[in-house]
Amino acid sequence: MRDRIVRRGILPIAAIAALFAVGACGFSGGGDSHKGSAVPSGGRAGRVEPRSVTALRAVEKATAGAGSARIESVTDMGGMLSLKTDGALGWSRAPVGTLRITYTGGRLAETMRKLNSTSMEARLLPDAYYAKVGATFARRLHGRHWIRYVYDDLAALPGGSGAQLSDQLRNTAPLQPVRLLLASGDVRRVGEETVRGRHATHYSGTVMTAALTGEDVAGLKEQLEQAGVTAETVDIWVDDHNLLIKKTERGELSSGRMSSTAYYRDYGVQVPATEPPAADTADFKELMSTQGS
Repeated sequence: MRDRIVRRGILPIAAIAALFAVGACGFSGGGDSHKGSAVPSGGRAGRVEPRSVTALRAVEKATAGAGSARIESVTDMGGMLSLKTDGALGWSRAPVGTLRITYTGGRLAETMRKLNSTSMEARLLPDAYYAKVGATFARRLHGRHWIRYVYDDLAALPGGSGAQLSDQLRNTAPLQPVRLLLASGDVRRVGEETVRGRHATHYSGTVMTAALTGEDVAGLKEQLEQAGVTAETVDIWVDDHNLLIKKTERGELSSGRMSSTAYYRDYGVQVPATEPPAADTADFKELMSTQGS
């Protein structure tokens, strides 16, 4: 029975869903520390507005310093998976988070529906990510309702994708879209708008994967390339305190068209995240090792 779970890819779905939920797109990465974003010479330099670059550096600093926020997002990754997320993420020290992830479409969602699971509770703690499964799935795990994904175990998975997954889950601050715009060579101020009743400044740019250069964005470029993304459009909305309150990303994946929209609010909120009971938790590495995987 466990063999069927592993072969059909059900165990990794919970980690994949969290990756999409945290980044609101699964391929934008990068740590919370910053050495100065590179603006590539190969980008559309004529569309770079110096005042926009200055403003986005202020957004990066303010958002990183805020330490936590509530998030709502919808993500569509071609025909593979679409989901919506609601919860809170913290990044002031170690990564923490509590999320409710609802599967809304795609092949992976259909796989989960066969196990009578349409949503998942997720908890991010400093050393591991925990996913709560439904009753049908729990019966296949000898009654345990949580799967534990230790970040170091994910990083050790063959092929390199596990390391990217681990890095993304460790970095919960919503800084990826800001850094993509800073590194794109194509960023401009669109204008002033209202987002859910809040005054905001809108910035937009096109990220050409091939044009991303420099050590600071090497990880971003690799993740985009592995996802089959050659270009994507990134838009962000920033409030009067230089805090990111909305972002959208649109582009093409090898599996189809992708899009995501995320809203951020209540910066500085407390984010409680407690470890589930050990007796009710199955370890991802142990489950995989029992199959010789």
